[in-house]
Amino acid sequence: MKVLGIAGWSGSGKTTLLADLIPLMVRKGLRVSTIKHAHHDFDIDQPGKDSYRHRHAGASEVLISSAKRFALMHEHRGEAEPTLEELVARLTPVDLVLVEGFKASPHPKIEVWRASVGKPMLQPKDPHVIAVASDAPIPSLPVPVLDANNPQQVLDFILSWMRQPAGRKEARLGAAD
Repeated sequence: MKVLGIAGWSGSGKTTLLADLIPLMVRKGLRVSTIKHAHHDFDIDQPGKDSYRHRHAGASEVLISSAKRFALMHEHRGEAEPTLEELVARLTPVDLVLVEGFKASPHPKIEVWRASVGKPMLQPKDPHVIAVASDAPIPSLPVPVLDANNPQQVLDFILSWMRQPAGRKEARLGAAD
């Protein structure tokens, strides 16, 4: 599976860009999954529900299933957080896995950068950034600059990137420089 990150600082528009890109990709016939990294504690389960009670009783994993969806909750219980590569391996195969977060992971990324956020660009220090999507022109970058407000342009870049042979280092998860 191809894995592509959408990286950037909080408030840069990563989620908005993903929410715009995913329907365009699905209309093109691509099967897409996402992985979102949270920097805080989160819980998708509700107190009082059976699954919550199972998990809090000590179950390592609780899988909830219905006719429309299933969700697997895994408690680390003191284990290290899984790497991005380990999480990708748990997914059902698709054409593209879009990753929001995992900025420090060595996977190809499109950086979403807006000067108004007041944070430095990741690209100069991250060799895995293959393009920058911004709301303003940025001169003199060694990677393509895309219009963050034009999801079709970003999609065209991603589709071109996906056609690259799998052996190219920038097309593989965890590729070394």
